[in-house]
Amino acid sequence: MAKKHKWIFVARFRAGAYGWHGSALATKRLKEAITEIKKVARTDAVLAADGVVILMERLWPALEKIDTSSGALGTAVNRTLDELLSILIEAPADLATRSQWTDRLYEAVMDDGVDYLAEVQTAWGDICAFPELANRWADTLLAPLRDCWSKAGQGFVWFKGAAICLSSLVKTGRYAELEELPSLHQQRSWYFERFGAEALARQGHVDEAVARAEACLREINQPAWQIFGFCERVLLQAGRRDEAYRRYARGGSSQTSNLAAYRAILKKYPERDSRQVLLDLAGTAGRGKWFAAAKEAGFLDLALEFAAESANTGTLARAARDFVTSNPKWAVQVAVIALRELITAPSLEPQRQETIMACEALLSGARATGKIEWGRSEIE
Repeated sequence: MAKKHKWIFVARFRAGAYGWHGSALATKRLKEAITEIKKVARTDAVLAADGVVILMERLWPALEKIDTSSGALGTAVNRTLDELLSILIEAPADLATRSQWTDRLYEAVMDDGVDYLAEVQTAWGDICAFPELANRWADTLLAPLRDCWSKAGQGFVWFKGAAICLSSLVKTGRYAELEELPSLHQQRSWYFERFGAEALARQGHVDEAVARAEACLREINQPAWQIFGFCERVLLQAGRRDEAYRRYARGGSSQTSNLAAYRAILKKYPERDSRQVLLDLAGTAGRGKWFAAAKEAGFLDLALEFAAESANTGTLARAARDFVTSNPKWAVQVAVIALRELITAPSLEPQRQETIMACEALLSGARATGKIEWGRSEIE
């Protein structure tokens, strides 16, 4: 069992801790909780996993009053689960401890008003770890789930905990029962179909699993990045790395920025040439969106190339300002592109602050490279 520990995040995730405009503060506190739990995980994996459960229990009570219309808080919660679920799954906890954890998590799922814990439900079988525990959850939920879904034709029904049951069936290898359930549900969705595809993958039917997932993309118009991410993971687990990269690496990213997507892919495919990965991601159209990623990755020649293809003028002006001391020649070139775009782009009114920033960077860079007169003539 996890020993007693005084978690700092507990006081910050008490019921009603955040008001209507608390999204930014709650996001900050979630990042702090991740750091705190990961620090404990380095010395006590079971204690850290218990901390994950405590945080999950407190998410909905603490966050329920926040305005979530922007989607920022949901993204922060999903990122938190992505970071912490592996700690919970991999902890060397015994059956009694995991039984207690799943009981507590089930209560949290039932109380969750907006499905913050949806990812917890889909990973339920792995959280159980022990087949006998997963069997217990499958047996508990299978009959009511079957009854609920068989009545779906009478109107909209939602069985909270359906994913818990399906995930538990996958964990225990009860594939025949798993296959029966989705046919009862009137409205198909990847959220449930994924378990059938996962079952195929766990039985070694990799191509069939990928085909089933892609069928969901075509037939029921489900989120592409989730399906691509599943297909990529299945191929990687099968050792088919080149195929996974070629078919799904670009489309399977859930990152919120191009730079984050680039870094995530490099982490997943360390054997790949980093420059080529960036070129693959940028493709042949819309390469201006990859300017910042190229700049941060240190490929300034590519960044300059991308800058000329409709990169964001504010991003260009700030980059020119930031590099004018360390690389004035490059900064000058970027500043010129930014100014031309600001002035000549159709239907785009020049922004005063960005224009001034680009002009100042151009003059400073031109002075540093001994071309001040040229710099002035460029501005004119």
